[in-house]
Amino acid sequence: MKSLKQLVYATAFLCAQSAFASETVDRSGGPFVPTPPTVVEAMLKLAGTGPKDYVVDLGSGDGRIVLMAAAKFKASGMGVDIDQDLVDLANETARKQGIEKRARFVRQDVREADLSRATVLTLYLLPGMMTQLRNKVLAEMRPGSRVVSHDFIFDQWKPDRTVTVETPEKYDITGSWTSDVHLWVVPAQVAGAWRGKWSDGKGAAFRLDLKQGYQGIEGKLARGGRAAGIQDGRISGAKLAFTAPGESGRRERYTATVDRGEMSGELRDGETVIARWSAIRIP
Repeated sequence: MKSLKQLVYATAFLCAQSAFASETVDRSGGPFVPTPPTVVEAMLKLAGTGPKDYVVDLGSGDGRIVLMAAAKFKASGMGVDIDQDLVDLANETARKQGIEKRARFVRQDVREADLSRATVLTLYLLPGMMTQLRNKVLAEMRPGSRVVSHDFIFDQWKPDRTVTVETPEKYDITGSWTSDVHLWVVPAQVAGAWRGKWSDGKGAAFRLDLKQGYQGIEGKLARGGRAAGIQDGRISGAKLAFTAPGESGRRERYTATVDRGEMSGELRDGETVIARWSAIRIP
């Protein structure tokens, strides 16, 4: 269920269409409503944007997010917008600023954009389009990539972090406004069965059966003929962690780094590393 704040912002967002959007352009993700500079900077900071990043902005409008990412944060990037006039304006601004080699803009439907290169994805799109893009983001972006949205979220995929930014103007209207900036870290996909072993070759092999709900994981760990449910399961980017009962009955903490169909990590009892382990996905 959408919050009252989201509904108010969505209504204001749509009301701004007459001021910013061309009647001849199909902007199904929402009208062009400029993001205040203070919010643009907050989005890029929350994502930890830096020189090694490639920023993709969907619904880039006049290009201000990618332009700031390139000029102030020394990143590279691409903006995608359906309005050719806005694309031309953004590319011209990049040329005037001397950053056209690191900031480019293309005319394209945001639903068709290639996200595989993006390490940071920025969005200021209405909730319906956010929901349409959710599975695309999860499928195309690499684990550990960051997604930042102004005000609107991905429905069931809840943000990892949200900050509120005060801004003196919004929707091109001066006043006392706030904006919510949401951050997600794209999780690796770990649902399924995994066959695990200990790195020292000691102890019986074990099996992990995992279910995933975005950042949350649950499931069972089976070893020595016994199976037990895991607890506190979470995945952030490629980093996985959960607890499960050890042979003594004490709960132990499993951590691992996931790399496609493999994972490897440590087993801890409290702060002490008691074993190293790895697992491969069972087809």
